[in-house]
Amino acid sequence: LKHVEILDAKTKDKLCFLDKVEPNATIGEIKSMLHKSPNEAGKSLKDEDVLQHLPVGTTVFLTEYAGPLLIYLMFYFRVPFIYAPKYDFTTSKHWVVHLACMCHSFHYVKRLLETLFVHRFSHGTMPLRNIFKNCTYYWGFAAWMAYYINHPLYTPPIYGEQQIRLALIVFLFCQIGNFSIHIALRNLRPPGSKTRKIPYPTKNPFTWIFLLVSCPNYTYELGSWLGFTLMTQCLPVAAFTLVGFIQMTVWAKGKHRSYLKEFRDYPTLRSPILPFIL
Repeated sequence: LKHVEILDAKTKDKLCFLDKVEPNATIGEIKSMLHKSPNEAGKSLKDEDVLQHLPVGTTVFLTEYAGPLLIYLMFYFRVPFIYAPKYDFTTSKHWVVHLACMCHSFHYVKRLLETLFVHRFSHGTMPLRNIFKNCTYYWGFAAWMAYYINHPLYTPPIYGEQQIRLALIVFLFCQIGNFSIHIALRNLRPPGSKTRKIPYPTKNPFTWIFLLVSCPNYTYELGSWLGFTLMTQCLPVAAFTLVGFIQMTVWAKGKHRSYLKEFRDYPTLRSPILPFIL
């Protein structure tokens, strides 16, 4: 979830505050949200600039993604003052707990590496006054999930190893798919190019889902967390998945409408996030 402050270019006074802005929103889309003309909403920013690629992106995303990684590991290692003292620095006897930690860590390490090496950002700094609000969602849910998954009284999924292995396959498949989509979107528009193109499948089979959905990165993200939910059979994980799905659906619908408005030849078979459904 991204929060954007609109400042006066000269005085730096805060004009307004936008909550829950999609990371892939363009400056033009943000201007339309303000119901202002392009000249009034920032002369120094171009309509085709992407929020995630501006200086605000790097710091916010790194902080958001590093937090859940570290918080989860604190619960996994059962540092003092989380559970009863007798459990300090003990380890779970269930292998699914260790597998869940590896999957959760892999997910956020992947996000950090993508932020550093896949997504393109401009150089610069950003005000950090709203960093707490930006991180509440990720950090809070990470702590809630980790508390129960790593709890000494945690019990494995009801269907045992078969359920866990199926969940792991789903999780890894969707993680690879999500990464593949990010690479495809990065390669869609070379650095410095102003041309906006319709994303199409590439030779990578994981991108073939572009035939059916406009935002397959969100589709794969949802699949990853569904897999993690199946693996851990934990209610807080299911809640995180549901909330994330609702937010990603809003973003996907917005992006889908943007594609339809901008490209007359946009494929009509595509749905925003779920093939033929949503």
